[in-house]
Amino acid sequence: MIELDLLSFQDKLQIRHTESQQWLFDPIRRKWLVLQPEELVRQLLVQYLLARGYSKNQIAIEKELIINGLQRRFDLLIYNTNTQPWLLAECKAPQVSLSDAAFRQIAQYNLALYVPYVLITNGLHTYCCQMDYAAQSYAFVQEVPPPNR
Repeated sequence: MIELDLLSFQDKLQIRHTESQQWLFDPIRRKWLVLQPEELVRQLLVQYLLARGYSKNQIAIEKELIINGLQRRFDLLIYNTNTQPWLLAECKAPQVSLSDAAFRQIAQYNLALYVPYVLITNGLHTYCCQMDYAAQSYAFVQEVPPPNR
C-alpha cells in the first residue's frame, strides 16, 4: 500500500456552493462538477499528480473504452510524452473498499490499454502495480511512478 495523504491537497481544490449543492472544479476537463465522494477522490489524485510533475496535457479523465464490445469509461489515464498510455487509475469513494471486484474492474479496463502501471485508490488506501506482460505478472510498487518523460 502507498501512503499518498491525498487530503493534504484539499487546499488546491476549487469548491463552490449553491443553494442545493456543492461543486468542484475539474482543471483537466475545465468544468464544474457536482461534488460526489468518488469525484473528490479523483480530483485529489489529480492535484497529487500535478504536484508530482505530471502535465495537465498528459491526463485524460472519464474517456470511453470498448471492451469485449461493451462501452466502459476509465476514471483517469496518464499518457507519457510519446502519447502512449502510461498509468491507468481507478478511483473509488472513501467508503468503498478496494476489493477483488475493484481490482478486476481496472484489470478489465487495462485489457484495452496495456499500461505499464495501474493504480487504484479510495483516497484512504492506494495500491499501484507495475505490469510485466512478458511474464504475465505484476508487482506492487511502493510509490506512484514519476512522470515518464
